[in-house]
Order: sequence, then C-alpha cells, then structure tokens
Amino acid sequence: MKKIADMCERFRFYVLVVLFHTLPILTSAMSPMGMISGKVLSAYGEAIDYATIFLKGTEYSCFTNERGLYHLKAPAGNYTMVFSSVGFEKSEHKVEIPADGRIKLNVKLKSSTQLAEVIVVGSQVSKVKNSAYNAVAVNTQDLVNTTKTLSDALGKAPGMKIRESGGVGSDMAVTMDGFSGKHIKVFIDGVPQEGVGGSFGLNNIPVNFAERIEVYRGVVPVGFGTDAIGGIINIVTPKRRRQWFVDASYSYGSFNTHKSYVNVGQALQNGFKYEINAFQNYSDNDYWIDSPVEDFVTGAINRKKKEHVRRFNDTYHNEAVVAKLGFANKPWADRMLVGFTYSHMYKEIQTGVRQEIVYGRKHRHGHNLMPSVEYFKRNLFVRGLDLSFNASYNRNVTVNVDTASVKYNWRGETDRLNSPGEQAYQNAKADNNNWSAAFTANYRLGQNHVFTLNDVFNSFRRSNENLLTFPTTRDEIPKVTSKNIVGMSYRYMPNTKLNLTVFGKHYNQLLLSDKTF
Repeated sequence: MKKIADMCERFRFYVLVVLFHTLPILTSAMSPMGMISGKVLSAYGEAIDYATIFLKGTEYSCFTNERGLYHLKAPAGNYTMVFSSVGFEKSEHKVEIPADGRIKLNVKLKSSTQLAEVIVVGSQVSKVKNSAYNAVAVNTQDLVNTTKTLSDALGKAPGMKIRESGGVGSDMAVTMDGFSGKHIKVFIDGVPQEGVGGSFGLNNIPVNFAERIEVYRGVVPVGFGTDAIGGIINIVTPKRRRQWFVDASYSYGSFNTHKSYVNVGQALQNGFKYEINAFQNYSDNDYWIDSPVEDFVTGAINRKKKEHVRRFNDTYHNEAVVAKLGFANKPWADRMLVGFTYSHMYKEIQTGVRQEIVYGRKHRHGHNLMPSVEYFKRNLFVRGLDLSFNASYNRNVTVNVDTASVKYNWRGETDRLNSPGEQAYQNAKADNNNWSAAFTANYRLGQNHVFTLNDVFNSFRRSNENLLTFPTTRDEIPKVTSKNIVGMSYRYMPNTKLNLTVFGKHYNQLLLSDKTF
C-alpha cells in the first residue's frame, strides 16, 4: 500500500478600511441633549437588526441591535429621521427631540421591490449597510413568478458574465472580474454547494427560490471561510415568518419547454415550521441551426455549404425537491432546521467541440442527495454572543453513456461504426461524496465592536466506476481532498462613516491518493 499525500498550509492577514467622510464634528457640550428610542420592524412584524438610523443633515446616527431596538442621543430640536436597511425601502419621519427628555418612535419598513445594486456586509444574517468589502447584492423580488432563473438575476450584477452553451440545461460558466471555474464558490444561505452537480445549477433554479443574491469579490469575509480567490456567490432564501403560504408558477415556451415551481410552508404558534420547494425544467431544445453536414456516401464535410437543420438529440430535464423542517424563535434556538435536497437530471449531448460532428444517442444522467442541519442562536449564554452552525453531506452520482454502434449526421441519417461509441466508448459512473461543516461565533461588544471566529471543514472523495465490465471495476486511485479553514476578525464601526475590519485566515489542505501494488 502506497500513500501519496500533499499537504499545504497558508496564512493570510488583511486590513480593510473604508473612510467615507471626516469624523463627526463634536457638538458643544453646552447644547441641551435629548434621546429618541424605538424599534424597527418589517411589514411582517419581524425585528430588523443592524438597520441604519440617522438625523438628516447631521452626523448623529446609530444601528438597531439584534432585537431591532435603537437609542439615539442628539441635541434638542426638530429633525428629519431616516431609517434604512438592506432589502427594505428607506423611510423618513419628522421628529422633535426634547431637551433633557426622551421620546419613542417605532417604524415599519416595507420590503424593497427594486432590482438594484445595494451594499451588503458581514455574514448571511448581518445587514450592515456600510462595508469594507467589495460586495453587492441583487434583489430578485421583481422577477418572482417569471421564467427567469438565478443565473438570469445574477447576470444583472456589475462585473458578472454568464455564458451558456445552448438552450435549457446547457453548461453554464460564470466569470467574475476575469475569474471563473473553481476560483468562484457558490453558497446557499452560507452552505457551500460544492459537488452538487448540474441538476442543481444556478441556470436551473427558478428565481422564486431566492430573496436576493449576494456577490463578494476578491477578499471574502471570514464567515464564509472559503479559499476562492475570485469571489463568492451567496444565494439568500426568504427567512421571514409566515403562518401559511403557497406559491406556484408554470410556464410553457417554444421547443416544448416546460417550467414549474411550487413553494409551500407553514409556521405554527409553538415555533414549529416547515417549507418545501419543488421545481422542474424540461425542453426538447430542437431549435433550427445552419451547419455543414457530413455526407456518408463520400465521407466528406463541405464546410462551405451549410444546411438548415434541426437539433434532435438535445433533450434536457431536471427535477428537484428541497424540504426543511424544524423550530424557530425558541429559547434554545432562534432557528434549528433539518433539510433534505434531492435532484435528478437527464441531458442528451448533441455535438462535441465542432458543430458538424453530431451525436445521436450520447447522453448523461445523474442524481444528487443532500441532507443538512442548520442552527442559529443570538445571545447564547451571554448577551452579544451569537452562534451559528451548519453541516451537510452531499452525494452526487453522474453516469456518462456513449455506447451507440452507429454514427449520425445532421439529417438524422446513420452509418455503422467500426467500434461502439460515437465519441469514446463508455458507460462510466462518477460517485462524488462531499462532507462539509461550518461554525461561526460572533461577539458584539457594545454597538461598535464585533469579534468573529469561524471554522470551515470540507472533505471530498471521488471514485469512478466502469459499468461496461462485469463485474464493474473502479479506479485504483480515488481522489480524496480535505481542507480546514480557520478565520478570525475584528470590526470597529463607531459610526456610519468609518468602518475598520481586520482579519486573518489559516488554510490547511490535504490531498491523498491510495494505490495498491
């Protein structure tokens, strides 16, 4: 038994500072002061944490705490008070702050329906408006109940390029400021989506699935614990509490394209909640193209002559179900959910690298199973200490089939092959197993200081199996990768004008292959 191991450790340290204006001018100590307090809520009555409150035309500002409460001290007088938060419409109110007194003002903010670029900071639960990170978010609300997918919404973010090789279910490539592939990581509510396969790709998930899409470029907050040098994409699903709801949509389009989506859930008074998302995509993708056609009589391809032909081996369909159940707003957990995701896909492959080379039976199919658990609690043990934990196991199986004994041209004609396989004779199964877990602790010291500790572990194992042999045979060298990323950060935010973040990450990676001689 021989073991080949490659271990590497890296440490990175960053200091990020954003200074928007000069520091506030001190108010004369002789001015009589007053205070205004209250609570900021959503239209559904939920507390909005880290909402920004400031007095228009002054440097006086504050943020809401985890319960949506705020306290703002300022000189007595008449002001316009502005309330804002990511994903909500800005609200202004006329107020009069009394000298040496206190008044109360509670405000409800409406959800924003604008598809616009907004600033996003922190982890998946923070909504601090100002950030030292290069981050934007796309609100998907005005695309709800359309045929758009998450990739369509993501393409509206600046610096993002989405390329698809064909119709529904085609391969998709994301480019972020010149980076692509493994340099960009995808998360759903902070849970990494490595190894989920094409059946759960961004170009297959309907836009209804998400409330917004966060995009972080370059340096990534420690809460995500990733080593992506290009950046990350975080899909944020709706978290608002609803007693009972159902949302469904269906569309039919050209090339026999069917898309449907169903979202149903319920939150009971005792804190128990459940939610089910299900969606499917189907298309024949039999659109017309102009292409040179191989003549089986002569064996030649006249590239100067193109024929108007129709695609006939490009059918695609996928189905997915995401179910979550658990408890919310309990003394021992603000959110404790157990989830299960199943998805399946079938994709026919029409052409290879060159369009004139046609396949008539080559295809792939596969499925993905992903159980998960999610836990979040504010003020755990002591006030100001927030803890979140998520873990998941993802098993993705993909089978590539190329066993035809004839070849095809664009007219649908066939000619016998000397050996089976239109491209490369195979019936191979790739079995991917991915374990991941993430732990994040935030400690807030007052309203200005936040300390964060994060640890992310990921283990990946891939093995290939040849289904053409009997009994089936596996690769002698499976791919095994494990990595652990630990990050710590400190954020100082004395007001809305100054934001200082200092953090470091430690990377530990192991690559291992076993071979029996």
